[in-house]
Amino acid sequence: MFTKIIRVPTFFIIIFVRFLHYSHKIYNFEKNTLNLKNMSIKIRTEDALSYHQQGKPGKIEVIPTKAMSTQMDLALAYSPGVAEPCKEIARDKNEVYKYTAKGNLVAVISNGTAVLGLGDIGPEASKPVMEGKGVLFKKFAGIDVFDIEIDEKDPKEFIKIVKSLEPTFGGINLEDIKAPECFEIEQELRKLMNIPVMHDDQHGTAIITSAALLNALEIVGKKIEEIKVVVNGAGASAISCTRLYVALGVKKENILMLDSKGVIRVDNPNLDDTKKEFATTQDLHTLEQALNGADMFLGLSKGNILAPEVLLTMAKNPIVFACANPDPEIPYDLAMATRKDIIMATGRSDHPNQVNNVLGFPYIFRGALDVRASEINEEMKLAAVRAIAQLAKEPVPDMVTKAYGETDLAFGATYLIPKPLDPRLITTISPAVAKAAISSGVAQIEITDWDEYKIALEKRVGLDSKLMSRVIEAAKKNPKRVVFSEADHPKILKAAQIVKDEGIAIPILLGNKEKIEAIMSTNKLDLGDCLIVDPDKDEQKLQEYTQYYFQKRQRKGVTLYDAQRQMRERNYFGAMMVELGEADAMISGLTKNYPRVVKPALEIVGVAPNTDIVAGMYVINNGQKTLFFADTTINLNPTAEQLVTIIGLTEKIVRTFGHEPRIAILSYSNFGATKGEEADKCRLAVKLAKQKYPNLIIDGEMQADVALRTDILKENYPFSPLAEQGANVLIFPNLSAGNTAYKLLQSLGVTEAIGPILMGMRKPIHVLQLGSSVREIINMVSIAVVEAQSR
Repeated sequence: MFTKIIRVPTFFIIIFVRFLHYSHKIYNFEKNTLNLKNMSIKIRTEDALSYHQQGKPGKIEVIPTKAMSTQMDLALAYSPGVAEPCKEIARDKNEVYKYTAKGNLVAVISNGTAVLGLGDIGPEASKPVMEGKGVLFKKFAGIDVFDIEIDEKDPKEFIKIVKSLEPTFGGINLEDIKAPECFEIEQELRKLMNIPVMHDDQHGTAIITSAALLNALEIVGKKIEEIKVVVNGAGASAISCTRLYVALGVKKENILMLDSKGVIRVDNPNLDDTKKEFATTQDLHTLEQALNGADMFLGLSKGNILAPEVLLTMAKNPIVFACANPDPEIPYDLAMATRKDIIMATGRSDHPNQVNNVLGFPYIFRGALDVRASEINEEMKLAAVRAIAQLAKEPVPDMVTKAYGETDLAFGATYLIPKPLDPRLITTISPAVAKAAISSGVAQIEITDWDEYKIALEKRVGLDSKLMSRVIEAAKKNPKRVVFSEADHPKILKAAQIVKDEGIAIPILLGNKEKIEAIMSTNKLDLGDCLIVDPDKDEQKLQEYTQYYFQKRQRKGVTLYDAQRQMRERNYFGAMMVELGEADAMISGLTKNYPRVVKPALEIVGVAPNTDIVAGMYVINNGQKTLFFADTTINLNPTAEQLVTIIGLTEKIVRTFGHEPRIAILSYSNFGATKGEEADKCRLAVKLAKQKYPNLIIDGEMQADVALRTDILKENYPFSPLAEQGANVLIFPNLSAGNTAYKLLQSLGVTEAIGPILMGMRKPIHVLQLGSSVREIINMVSIAVVEAQSR
């Protein structure tokens, strides 16, 4: 066990303790100790408030909480400590949900017999797909996953193995198991097990295409019970889709299904039971014959089997879901060129209406787990269908349109179903599924407060886990030229390679060309088509930039010689490229201290109109909630008026991240409880800010825990406009508090910090933290690009 003493400003002790207490960590007030994810923090003061009042420095002691260095540690972590929950569960098996992770644990299980388009490649080769599925469960619904690959093709043996896992898991997601065995396996497991079981290959595509079908029919004005449907493919997905269409109202006699041999007919003696279900008596044999006059085509087969001339034989306003991957049954552009009245969906992300199972399975399991459903039944699937269909009709949030670079996303022929990055999916689908489980009698837990449940869902995954995903996707829609002023550093070049390859930005590299190329060669990077500019060798640019800078600063103590010398410094040179429109944004600071980047930016680019200061902001994400901290990097001790300016700058950036700002001005005092210069300043700032921004939610002065904890606000300060939801923007009274807060939280692993975001500049220039990771550099580049898009 180690002990690390960190000296911090006394004001910060109060903010830090209260912030972590809010973050649902364990705080023992008697022992004055906080237990975090990998360590505990002991406040070495008799009383934080009295230390503040006495003006004494505080200390924080960092100690690992999962130490295994003594017999007592082992006894608590294992035997005999674990005996107590074991005894409770032995008395009542349902207590396993209380004392273990079972209730949020899903098994993704496969035997590798039908993996993507690869076929029977075996359980080992299927493992990457199962692991990827686990990532999606966690990212989109906060569900923990074990992937299990089973070397067994006999359905009965497979069923026995999976059934034996029931004590461990809260749900079973079957994956990539070939038909027809998959039908028997799922059907039997649903009978035998008292936890949700779903074969996503069957039901995921069925649910998403069903939602798209309902909306497409509404657009074209056709009734579901009257349409003629052709299904090309007879695998697990096709059978399940067709069954769900029937449940929604399609008549069986209006369905034609084809396998590799043509139309499935009742006179074929070799049909298995699943194909018999949709065999027809009609005298039709080929896809061409089947599609004549059809209203809807569902393709779950292979690419390029639907000819344009056949498409022309379909009924007016045909609905075509060509879901084969990677090549659809008919190319999207060809289909749209062939018929102007077509409504089309594919499995591809580069076309409208992507049929993507991630719209369904994470949220369906989330709803099922949260009410401890004994199964995922037809009612729950239909509830998911209708929830997805309805969500597509609602106004699309700005954060989604920005992420996809489409300003006109709205319900219609090219927007039948929501986008995968829509944050409303979890709070729309999961409650619908949970309600259906309750009403159909398969739920073992009833949810009564649905508003509270939606808040819990947001906290479980939050917008936060997807925050940078949206920013990056938005950047890709319109990449901008970004100057990297420290391009002779391997991290910068690795980040430049990624943003170039991913289409996030167009890198411009500043530095010695030979050195940059040598680093690229050593690290096997391919940035050969990127512009490399060496300020020391580009005499023409040097002279042009020198004259511009001299004209701009000659009455502020800068001589021509000074201007020439400064322009050889890459931060000045890069800022000048942005100023003169030769680049759209600049990134620097990996190897330079903060002022060395900010100073050139201010001198050359300057502040935005109607702004007299700049400020720094960090986005703080603890996995459940996003908070915005300001000012964390620039203003040492801002006045009340400057705090108001910082609020205005922060509000604009917060909205670009898709959040509605709820602003708290922090202090050691709550609403006038304590007098003092700092508290008085914060109170004045609140008054001035409310006058200047009457439509913003702003309050203070208040302590950090009060700002974040609605229970304290409701009980003690119900008059506060923050009482209902708490604050998500924290304005610090001085630089010491703000800077220390984010750095300590970040270094302790409590949160991820994105930033610093330099606010108030006329054009985007952002400063990296010293030693930023490649991922952090990419994040800042993405933010700079999105900011440049709006200039």
